[in-house]
Amino acid sequence: MEFLHTDNAPAAIGPYSQAVKVNGLLYTSGQIALTAAGEMLGNDIKKQTRQIFSNIKAILEDNETSIDQVIKINIFLTDMNDFGVVNVLMAEFFGDHKPVRSTIQVAALPKNAMIEMDCIATVSGDYH
Repeated sequence: MEFLHTDNAPAAIGPYSQAVKVNGLLYTSGQIALTAAGEMLGNDIKKQTRQIFSNIKAILEDNETSIDQVIKINIFLTDMNDFGVVNVLMAEFFGDHKPVRSTIQVAALPKNAMIEMDCIATVSGDYH
């Protein structure tokens, strides 16, 4: 098991790792719309979603994998009315790659985020 970190995504805001690699899989921690400098983006679902995808991409690419290796994504929304917007942005981000996904509405998220995501990806060279 290897605990992973990149400076190109926000540091964990608690006692956990950005990601962990085990048995050819990389698991990310939940990402909210923090910049790499730790600044929270405002109350805009599009901006927050794009920032999260940027964070996930940085974590994956800095740790021997990429978005086309994502096999599962979990999305947590504070407002299910944002579901359609998130779908459009996810389609833009992943293109023809379509990982399995769960979307769950929650009462609240850290730092008043509107959305949080985590994912599981295969590591390049493993499980192809």
